[in-house]
Amino acid sequence: MKTVSVATTLALGFVLFASSASAAPTLQRNSHGHEVLILQQKLKQIGYPINEADGVYGTETERAVSAFQRDQNIKITGIVTSSTWRALKNTKSKSSGKVKKNASSNSSYKKSGKLVSNHVTFLDKKEAQKIIRTAKEYVGTPYLFGGETPSGFDCSGYLQFIFEKNGVFIPRLADEQYLLGEKRDKGKLVPGDLVFFTTYAEGASHCGLYLGENKFIHTSASKGVRVDELSDPYWEPKFLGGKHIVK
Repeated sequence: MKTVSVATTLALGFVLFASSASAAPTLQRNSHGHEVLILQQKLKQIGYPINEADGVYGTETERAVSAFQRDQNIKITGIVTSSTWRALKNTKSKSSGKVKKNASSNSSYKKSGKLVSNHVTFLDKKEAQKIIRTAKEYVGTPYLFGGETPSGFDCSGYLQFIFEKNGVFIPRLADEQYLLGEKRDKGKLVPGDLVFFTTYAEGASHCGLYLGENKFIHTSASKGVRVDELSDPYWEPKFLGGKHIVK
């Protein structure tokens, strides 16, 4: 996704649009998985009737997509292609004001903490361990599109939050976070480094914190904050790269 103002933080969490809409997945009836969950979350938060975000593209999701297409003057097909993704990207969520307000409560970290620069290591090992401990405190916190508080996190909002809790300010968006540190193969990562995945479009569209022993902690759209393995059948083929940030 591309960087925009803080006022559109919620839309920024919708990482399906990282670099080119044409790379976004086509979703339709009987599609299922992580991408459908994100779609359902987005539709629900902008006011379309999705009773349960379950990752299954059924009748309810198809009707919500069709209604959105009608409202946006897009050809009504009930199928999500690049034109619908682009429209969703530019549609502001109803809860964006609330998220922005909650995010401001962390401003003290930004004032007292340190800003980090791109392409350099900036954490010492003690800081990394503190951030890992903080990250584990939020296991089970639900996924929330655009979320950046313990009420709910998206992937990059979660990382920014746990770093800020330890006095370190990193960017809000996954593609911005991917500019941090030095690129490393997964076998050379150390606990506290960052890991990135390509899930919806080219580039970094999902992120997490490396824990060591092939494990990382992140916010899953289906199960919230959890620990997974880089060798997981879903995540391994989507692995984009690790970024070494620990000195």
